[in-house]
Amino acid sequence: MLSSNRNQTIEGLIRDNLKKLVPNKYLKKVTRSIKENHWHVSIPRIIHEKEWAWNDDMEFGRQMLAGMHPVRIQCLMALEQGRIFMLDHLDYLMPYLNRINANGVSAYASRTLLFLRSDGMLKPLAIELSLPGSSLALEIQRVFLPSKQGTQAALWQLAKAHVLANDNFYHILVSHWLYTHAVVEPFILATKRRLSEMHPIHRILNPHFKDTMHINALTRLILINSGGILERMLFPGETCMQITCDLYKEWKFTEQGLPADLIKRSMALEDQDENNSTGIQLLMLDYPYAIDGLEIWVAIKSWVRDFISFFYKDNEAIIADTELQVWWSDIRTIGHGDNHNETWWYQMTTLSDLVETLTTLIWISAARHAVIKHQKHAQNGNYPPNYPTLCRKFIPLEGTVEFGEFLKDPDKFFMKMFPDRFEMSLGLTLVDFLSKNSYDEVYLLRCQPSHGWIDNEIVLNRFAEFKEELKEIQIRVFAKKQRSKA
Repeated sequence: MLSSNRNQTIEGLIRDNLKKLVPNKYLKKVTRSIKENHWHVSIPRIIHEKEWAWNDDMEFGRQMLAGMHPVRIQCLMALEQGRIFMLDHLDYLMPYLNRINANGVSAYASRTLLFLRSDGMLKPLAIELSLPGSSLALEIQRVFLPSKQGTQAALWQLAKAHVLANDNFYHILVSHWLYTHAVVEPFILATKRRLSEMHPIHRILNPHFKDTMHINALTRLILINSGGILERMLFPGETCMQITCDLYKEWKFTEQGLPADLIKRSMALEDQDENNSTGIQLLMLDYPYAIDGLEIWVAIKSWVRDFISFFYKDNEAIIADTELQVWWSDIRTIGHGDNHNETWWYQMTTLSDLVETLTTLIWISAARHAVIKHQKHAQNGNYPPNYPTLCRKFIPLEGTVEFGEFLKDPDKFFMKMFPDRFEMSLGLTLVDFLSKNSYDEVYLLRCQPSHGWIDNEIVLNRFAEFKEELKEIQIRVFAKKQRSKA
């Protein structure tokens, strides 16, 4: 797929499989995308300069902080003075593994432990892979340790592949679909339903909701439909949406802002210093998602606060705005009705409540979504060994016939773990498709107020300042990237 000998036609096998997965009205578009992209996949950055860089243990750890999915890792504060970190894909998967593994895949639930070195790099310590036992109270666990050569090194490579398959599923369906698309939908519907277009909250939010409903509709039609592309591509198969629905039960809106998320994962501590605009203190010096993200978060929050203060002078004005209160009630009791009794919702009785709500919504829809979506293809998402969607084989037990086959040719066994050619082709195309922007994409930095957006000169000037702040952040981020390449 990545060689120079690329066929220029789509194989009949791929066409036949697509007919089973994609509605006829979209089949031509998807087929054309595969024809244009599948056989012309650029060499992934992860192997561009060093072919085996993806298999390096330090790269394995680095990607959890600065790769395609830097939002899942957590710090175990009680261990080694906060220098032990964990990538956890255990509890939410265990109840489903028997059903998943009955459908031709081989999936574990995983926990990965890493150690923060003095140079800021994460060194993998161990991988625990678990399967359900004969009863609900039992688990079958295997622990794998890093090794540089021999059989143990080959087994360690297999264990990492299973971890990455877990993480890939969580990345696509939970971090991306659930936490940046699905949960925002009730906010969009309430905004359209309950706020007039002239209302200031409608005006500040509307640009960030552009195309989300359209994308969500297409996602339901093509990607997450029963028997659709994601059920075919990701290891949970037909349980994909059920797992996602279960994980929605853990969702709390008040934990979706960047500072709150970092505190929840113990990647930062609260900081009471009034001079610290982020309100937190990071525990890592090399965590680009958090470091750069906090700059963007502060800029968004400052812009939102100034915007809100122009229209609402005090808390009483918030309470007295019936349109705003009906909007907030719609979100909690109808849109997110399953959670309407939860005590963690903002009460929407103070300026602070409104500022936090709007900042969080803009953060989810713009900055966080950009990280989850756009890093997929550009970095490593189009190289299956680095980020597999599923595994077809369990790690063999010593003394079995399969273990003997593994010993004969570990690399061949490793490659047999991965999806078939069609599934990998579909995965590459999907990653490329999901990472692209629409031709009329609106960026924070370049967005221009539409006619009638706001006619107040003070607000327009403050919006221009906000864009300048983002431009300065962009320059600093690009400069850091260039220094890291030097």
